Amino acid sequence: MQMNTLIENGRLNLGNGSTNHAQGFAAEMETSASDLRRRYQVVRTLSERLCETLETEDYVIQTMPEASPTKWHLAHTSWFFETFLLQPNIANYQSAHPQYNYLFNSYYNAVGPFHCRPKRGLLSRPTVREVYEYRKYVDGLMLELLDHANAEKLASLEPRITLGLNHEQQHQELMLTDLKHVFSENPLRPIYRQRGEAKVNPVLPMRWFGFEEGIHAIGNKGSGFRYDNEEPFHRVFTDSFLLSSRLVTNGEYLAFIQDGGYRRPELWLSLGWNVVKERAWQAPLYWEKQVCDWRIMTLAGMRDLCLEEPVCHVSFFEADAYARWSGVRLPSEEEWEIAASGVAVEGNFVDNEVFHPTALDSEPSGLAQMFGDLWEWTRSPYSPYPGYAPVSGALGEYNGKFMCNQFVLRGGSCATSKSHIRPTYRNFFPPDARWQFTGFRLAKDLK
Repeated sequence: MQMNTLIENGRLNLGNGSTNHAQGFAAEMETSASDLRRRYQVVRTLSERLCETLETEDYVIQTMPEASPTKWHLAHTSWFFETFLLQPNIANYQSAHPQYNYLFNSYYNAVGPFHCRPKRGLLSRPTVREVYEYRKYVDGLMLELLDHANAEKLASLEPRITLGLNHEQQHQELMLTDLKHVFSENPLRPIYRQRGEAKVNPVLPMRWFGFEEGIHAIGNKGSGFRYDNEEPFHRVFTDSFLLSSRLVTNGEYLAFIQDGGYRRPELWLSLGWNVVKERAWQAPLYWEKQVCDWRIMTLAGMRDLCLEEPVCHVSFFEADAYARWSGVRLPSEEEWEIAASGVAVEGNFVDNEVFHPTALDSEPSGLAQMFGDLWEWTRSPYSPYPGYAPVSGALGEYNGKFMCNQFVLRGGSCATSKSHIRPTYRNFFPPDARWQFTGFRLAKDLK
């Protein structure tokens, strides 16, 4: 693998720029470059820190088509910076390997052909060591790119670097969820990270918070980073509604199971009932019945089911069936965002390194668990906002082409970085997906 630095060969294509900037503007540029460099290193370092407890064999396994090997995630996020930042800005750029564009492109047709997703686990090469060398190669050139950028070039680089960092944060979350699935398929039930037992208080009755009917503005119009699917800022009308104070718990969901929830077709959407029968679902993913008790697989290994914790790893179909069994419904994404607009972005994120949803430790004064812990299913299909237009070029494939057969989730999870989430963030998955950290809260009409 060729690892020579192209900077030394004088091939950075940064442009000439102006040399008569005011000192104040130059200082601002230096601060911005320093901030970008720091943000880049923080995010890239976290990806590798999340792998510190892994053995080489853990990096290479793919246990289902929707998941990817950890090795692939580490390489793909480097490929993103290589493809969308290094190649356009370094003249005669030389990749670390001519086949990496094929192996580590995920789904960008405009960039070129790519390797079959379900077969990523068949790639023993490049090795884990070579993937880390690839990351080091890309990181070195990215940091030199920032160091040599003038004000004009820095302004053009910043939006795409920020997108790349947010993209890597998404893959950090996928690394954890995919690893959990890998470990769950191993009869040894490996432990990713040890975790002590937390003190758990009794679950208090669910409360309801009301929101009046009216015209509300949703979507993102801020100056900070957002994905194109969060735009445009627009108005919606909602009827009065109630939103539950917290997420549904394991104990509450267990009552649904014990009442025959997975055996009652009247509770399920037609497609959901077909999935239940075809896949023989009887409980959320990672629940295991042992004699009379339930245990669950976590990233800290097998644990007794904690009834007070939020129910996790459920599909949209399961969340919808539970809501119907309860005589209520799931919130729409508009209702969720309206309610979340007055809530601080605080919660159990990956920054806490708990890697599992946690029970409430006290009675909340308002809406609880809106951010962190679990992605919350809404009843809203993932579709474009009025006036939406994807960005031009290959990056237009990032969100827009998935607006079909998916449902919106909100709020982030225990595998999400706190700096990655905001009230307008729209996550999306197919309605049968369960391997992500997904849960739900309830809503009902205010009559």
